[in-house]
Amino acid sequence: MSQRKNCIVAQSGGPTTAINASLAGVIRAVVDSRIYDTIYGSINGIQGVMNHHMLDLTRYSMEEPGYIDHLKTTPAMYLGSCRYRLPYIQEDESPYRIIFQVFEELNIGAFFYIGGNDSMDTVLKLGMYGKQIGSDVRVIGIPKTIDNDLCITDHTPGYGSAAKYVASTMLEISHDTFIYAVKSVTIVEIMGRDAGWLTAAAALARNDYNSAPHLIYLPEVPFRTDAFLEDVKALLKQRNNVIVAVSEGIRDEEGNYICAGVAKEDTFGHSQLSGAGKALEYLVKEQIGVKVRSIELNVLQRCAAHIASLTDLDEAFALGQQAVSHAEDGATMCMLTLHRTSDDPYAIEIQSSPIDEIANLARSVPRSWINEEGNDITQEFLTYMRPLIQGEPVIEYKNGLPVYLPVGHLLHT
Repeated sequence: MSQRKNCIVAQSGGPTTAINASLAGVIRAVVDSRIYDTIYGSINGIQGVMNHHMLDLTRYSMEEPGYIDHLKTTPAMYLGSCRYRLPYIQEDESPYRIIFQVFEELNIGAFFYIGGNDSMDTVLKLGMYGKQIGSDVRVIGIPKTIDNDLCITDHTPGYGSAAKYVASTMLEISHDTFIYAVKSVTIVEIMGRDAGWLTAAAALARNDYNSAPHLIYLPEVPFRTDAFLEDVKALLKQRNNVIVAVSEGIRDEEGNYICAGVAKEDTFGHSQLSGAGKALEYLVKEQIGVKVRSIELNVLQRCAAHIASLTDLDEAFALGQQAVSHAEDGATMCMLTLHRTSDDPYAIEIQSSPIDEIANLARSVPRSWINEEGNDITQEFLTYMRPLIQGEPVIEYKNGLPVYLPVGHLLHT
């Protein structure tokens, strides 16, 4: 009888509330597998493979009671992350040789990478190199990003929980704002460098007594400061408090970011933005002269596990499990995708798509889901988002605080 193969799983990019649920799904499926034996967790993404820095997750799951269930509700990235970009194979083959040498040493049959756009670039490049050298290692991507901008899939794990946090926070901001009978403008800046999926989620806060956010601006539509000021002035004639949701990546008609700070670039060439909300705060203060403040949700919206969407966690877990099944069936160079079959009742199917149709591409909010004026979203968008925030997971609490899996293995001295 031939020796069973092992697997490696890693996480990359920005953290979310649901990414560890996908990791838990992978571990669960490998533990139950008749094809794969040990599942190794690479610390700090693909760099952990290159540095031989890994955990035996099979042992953890066997020795620690409730490990997988606890992992499912633990926020951020249990294995840590990285922002490392593999070079093009023709430019520098050395990292690939190191990675595939580790695969050979550990008898690896499948590599699972959980992440967003840049992580799928890594899946594509590793798959191409493996094909080039005739490797039988399966390379599979598992989606994750609060930005919800991966192509083909209906939505991405992490988005539903982040959307739930944004909507809940917007509702609480509204309650806070409504107590003052004075003219005021509150601008809430929400993550979204190139796509407005998360900012649009603020609209879920609207109910029978709350119409906030009263204005929503997404990167998909050019931002005009004169139109913005007119929108705000018109609303101030009707009500005391105007609340605005704005994406960090809004741009003017010439493509320039509306931000108060200087935009810098990260290792992937993405602009690191600062202060769209603050820039609009200054504008309102100068041009309208009412009480105004800006609120930047920043990283808080990424990993708020205390208000996670159960739908989000369950789908993330299922994607992890299905990734292992796809590898067992021989699939490689693909990403698992969610396909919606019904809005009401909500239903999805898990499929997979070729990684070259996803990596280095981004999905924007359809223009038809944004109103003609470009300052709000449509009912169709609300119908799309609402099922994704449903349900609340059971989270253990101790001394009044949630209990998460410890991450001492990530703490560097």
